[in-house]
Amino acid sequence: MTDDQDFTSNTPLDSVLGVASARKVETAFGYTTVGQLLGHFPRRYMEIGELSKISELPVGEDATIVAEVKSVNQRRMHSRSGFLLEVVVSDALGPEQSILRMTFFNGYEAKRDLQVGSTAMFSGKVTIYRNHLELTHPEYSLLDTAEEADPRPIPIYPATAKFPNKKIRETMDLVLSRVRPEIFEEFIPKQVLESQRIPCRATAFENIHRPQTVAQGYAARKRFAFEEAFLLQLALAQRRAHRMQQPAIARPGAPAGLLEAFDNSLPFTLTDGQVLAGMEIADDLVRGHPMNRLLQGEVGSGKTLVALRAMLQVIDSGGQTALLAPTEVLAQQHYQSIKKLLGSLGAGGELGSDPRATRVDVLTGSAGTAERKRVLLGAASGETGILVGTHALLSEAVGFVDLGLVVVDEQHRFGVEQRDVLRSKADTPPHMLVMTATPIPRTVAMTVFGDLEVSLMKTLPQGRAPIATHLVPLQVPRMQERLFARIAEETAKGHQVYVVCPRISEKAVEDDFLPMPVEPGANDASSDAIAKPASMTVEKMLDILTTMPIFANTNIRALHGRMASDEKAEAMTAFDSGRASILISTTVIEVGVDVHNATLMVIIDAENFGISQLHQLRGRVGRGGLPGTCLMTTWLDAEHPSVVRLRAVESTTDGFLLAESDLNERREGDILGASQSGSRSTLKVLRVMKDAKLIARARDAAEAIVDGGGGLGSYPGLQAAVEEWVDEDMQAFLERG
Repeated sequence: MTDDQDFTSNTPLDSVLGVASARKVETAFGYTTVGQLLGHFPRRYMEIGELSKISELPVGEDATIVAEVKSVNQRRMHSRSGFLLEVVVSDALGPEQSILRMTFFNGYEAKRDLQVGSTAMFSGKVTIYRNHLELTHPEYSLLDTAEEADPRPIPIYPATAKFPNKKIRETMDLVLSRVRPEIFEEFIPKQVLESQRIPCRATAFENIHRPQTVAQGYAARKRFAFEEAFLLQLALAQRRAHRMQQPAIARPGAPAGLLEAFDNSLPFTLTDGQVLAGMEIADDLVRGHPMNRLLQGEVGSGKTLVALRAMLQVIDSGGQTALLAPTEVLAQQHYQSIKKLLGSLGAGGELGSDPRATRVDVLTGSAGTAERKRVLLGAASGETGILVGTHALLSEAVGFVDLGLVVVDEQHRFGVEQRDVLRSKADTPPHMLVMTATPIPRTVAMTVFGDLEVSLMKTLPQGRAPIATHLVPLQVPRMQERLFARIAEETAKGHQVYVVCPRISEKAVEDDFLPMPVEPGANDASSDAIAKPASMTVEKMLDILTTMPIFANTNIRALHGRMASDEKAEAMTAFDSGRASILISTTVIEVGVDVHNATLMVIIDAENFGISQLHQLRGRVGRGGLPGTCLMTTWLDAEHPSVVRLRAVESTTDGFLLAESDLNERREGDILGASQSGSRSTLKVLRVMKDAKLIARARDAAEAIVDGGGGLGSYPGLQAAVEEWVDEDMQAFLERG
């Protein structure tokens, strides 16, 4: 083993633990160095308090005992899905005949850990059940002997079956006992540590793994949460400062130009949200550095109109614009919508068009050779003012005379390289406007989009009808019948219906545009498997509807990501024009699709979709002044955790409330995109909603460093920490948001 004097955070674990033990750690968690292992922080702490004897337990109060497992029995619950694990223990500190029963609901971990003969410390509330003392779902920690009982809090870590909590604690103790505090070099400036009242790094590592009190452990957690927020905000502040130094061509527009003509042609009044966002964007476009603004708003809040007005301002200034969309369906929808909004003002070059008119084109991967050549020539000559497209816009063949504004819709689907390719098509950095229909809480915007200005639109345009949302439990037979009858009723009125399924076919392992399935937790794995059929597919639903007598004269189409481009276009055109009354699809229609006659959205097996996705999907209906209805179906029990999520969507149409609920429920890696980046710098401790105030303080501290005399360069240790933490994967994550 390595001499202690040589230890650093990069020291290989095998030199500390031995080859065999280090291999087990790597297999369980992927860690290979001392620093990586010590970064495996506890989820929570088991507070011990004073140890009690079973014979002296106070009913109705919390207590901690040390006991030996005498018997373990598992039985199914009668009233709901799942099982009960009953564990009987005898006192290891008092009279051995003192017996206590414990009950665990769906106790998978307890079933694995609590074997007959094992000794553990148990902590929980004492109750009486059938004249016997009982602890219900207590916290516990395995011990080798009763003498090991320690009054200090016990850290509870993310663990595996082969590397349980007890083994993790033993390994941490071994490493911490051999590692000198000096290896944890402090990089946060002293004045920041003092102003934030957080411990230094060495103390924080000791206290988070071996706290004397629970408060001490959580104080150490606060240090590491601030550290992550601080490094992230420093990276964002640097990018913000760098952008302010870049030159850009000011685009002030022109009096009596295309934008003014367009505004005068509108048959409706802009909402307050559209006016405010438009003013913020217009002000950015006249500055001497590139605009970098996020435009976010509720489903149907009119973001496309706001983006179009920005495009017209740039065109009035002599520039060209590009709108990048993630799918052909969405690109075509944007193209048609912009053409319709502009009318004769979007018919530049055509006979009899308005002399101020610009040309609008669309470019997708399915474009034919002649059409592609025509579109490329229009952009390269400067004749085309607005070019809408998919990834096809990134082709080397696409060129502009003066690209002044890039609009990216649903920008989270594009990587940094793709956006940089489009930026590079301008001689001077173009202005950038990114749009999202996914409501983002302020703290998320501050964390992920810290270098973007944010425009928020909450008000809906006039004519948008309210959407009624209902959960449909399919295990009730009459609900199945009523569901299909409801679809038929809507089509009989001449309206149109979306039916969204989580999968394309039974054969598909990974379908295009599908959501990640909701992972069942340990407590609901068994209930998920009882009586719930396999997820419905587009192909299966198409077979069901086309063979039902009530839909005998109904035109039904399917749409999904694996279809050929011309098939997708034909299906969407049929639905858009009203020739098709029912469109069965995957989430390919999640955003952008705008059919005013669609009034009913049916989401099959809704538990497979996230809160934000469900909110996006229901926003596809009620767009033409007609009331919209969203029906979310599920086979799950009413008490299933996923049904709680569906009830949240049912209870409100406020996307921002739902986004906060979504964020509280899901892991930050899922929300922020870090876990998908493959980066070693994912956020381990920071919780965006819980740590909102801490993030704000970190941002202030980071701006003070970057904007101060000498900037970040005045703090070499801190600068090195930022550069090490923000590796290539994290940089891509920051760019993508």
